[in-house]
Amino acid sequence: MPEEPHPRLDDGFERIRRELRLPEEFPRAVIDEAEWVTQAPVLPELDRTDLPFITIDPSGSMDLDQAMHLEERPGGYRVWYAVADVGAFVRPGGAIDLEARERGETVYLPDGRVPLHPPVLSEGAASLLPGVTRSAALWCVDLDSDGRIVGADVTRALVRSRERLDYDYVQAAVDTGTADGTLRLLAEIGRLRLALERDRGGVSLPTPEQEVVPDGDGYRVELRASLDAETWNAQISLLTGMAAASMMLDAEIGLLRVLPPAPAEEVARMRRAAAALGVSWPEDASYGDVVHGLDPKVPEHAAFLRESTVLLRGAGYVAFNGEPPRQAEHAAVAAPYAHVTAPLRRLVDRYATEICLAVAAGEPVPEGIQAVMGELPDIMQATGRRAGAAERACVDLVEAFVLRDRVGQTFDAVVIDVADDGESGVVQVTGPAVVARCDGERLPLGEAVRVRLTRADPATREVRFSVA
Repeated sequence: MPEEPHPRLDDGFERIRRELRLPEEFPRAVIDEAEWVTQAPVLPELDRTDLPFITIDPSGSMDLDQAMHLEERPGGYRVWYAVADVGAFVRPGGAIDLEARERGETVYLPDGRVPLHPPVLSEGAASLLPGVTRSAALWCVDLDSDGRIVGADVTRALVRSRERLDYDYVQAAVDTGTADGTLRLLAEIGRLRLALERDRGGVSLPTPEQEVVPDGDGYRVELRASLDAETWNAQISLLTGMAAASMMLDAEIGLLRVLPPAPAEEVARMRRAAAALGVSWPEDASYGDVVHGLDPKVPEHAAFLRESTVLLRGAGYVAFNGEPPRQAEHAAVAAPYAHVTAPLRRLVDRYATEICLAVAAGEPVPEGIQAVMGELPDIMQATGRRAGAAERACVDLVEAFVLRDRVGQTFDAVVIDVADDGESGVVQVTGPAVVARCDGERLPLGEAVRVRLTRADPATREVRFSVA
């Protein structure tokens, strides 16, 4: 048999799984329960298969959480947003639920993923795949002509997606002027919601993200900026989460995603960094005002964006049953916000959705939900930290592997962070797309430098440069 491609790299992914104790195969009891519940799901009476829903996801995705249909209405818009009804299959306290509490969220690795739910659910019976009827938590959110929410409701309903689209297709349709119906309105509503986000001081960072992507028989790391279509799609999810948060706050029971405001001293420090980098930050402007006008392809802007992420640290979840928490807002959203739109991939969304369904129906929140909701913030914090560590470790591994034979070579880079001691920092290499530590005194933040690779070790996943 031919040798497996890049066995050292594949071994490295497996080692990451072991180090982080990522769950392996689903226990037999979970598989059995999943296969059983998919045979006879509890279906809602309300039938909205008349609405021509579409899904927009990365190409090849099978775990489709959301489908949308957008309409114009007198004085504004109506957003129909169908979210996979995982609660129709998963019983609180059952085998699937208990296993999901251990996993918390789906973890994505270059050579596969560690799913939250068995694929028979997440890629089959609960996924909003095209051409099949599915139970969904169907949100109906009305907006005024400026895109502000003026009303929201959610109920279980049968839906049917007509098409599965990807972001490239949607972007091309809008750019070429061929978008109509939901796609045309997605761009229209998305732009209105972005303007409202800026007005209220919200923040959507335009920073490209490092991604590990297939490259022949192996992998490479690339920097990928989000398409406008992805940003518009995210705004539909955000407005749904904001509507859900308002619903739960009014009912005085719920699960919120929160982020406290950045400390004044950190904001002051970032103002000084902006001045040093030549980034304009007027006295009366918010952090959100500043970042909305930045271009991450400009070295000084890229450095500021990297440095300023400190202002967005500390997000978490809060559960409440009674008086709402004092800190109920998410600083980056600049409004109360809840996670309800990705229940196939994130545990808390199923619980928050069940709360909203009960509140909207004027019914008590099920006892099985109330009994567990207080545990979810800690579960999500621990499992989210694990997922983030896995993603970072995989990027580090591929960076080291790609550069392993190039120690001693020099590269063009931009200094995007400087350590407090002034003796090292972080550089972003322009090719390959590597972000790594760099040794050197008085590194010029935001400026281009020439760096020499001094270490690239796949075994330790360490990459290090020095100023050339």
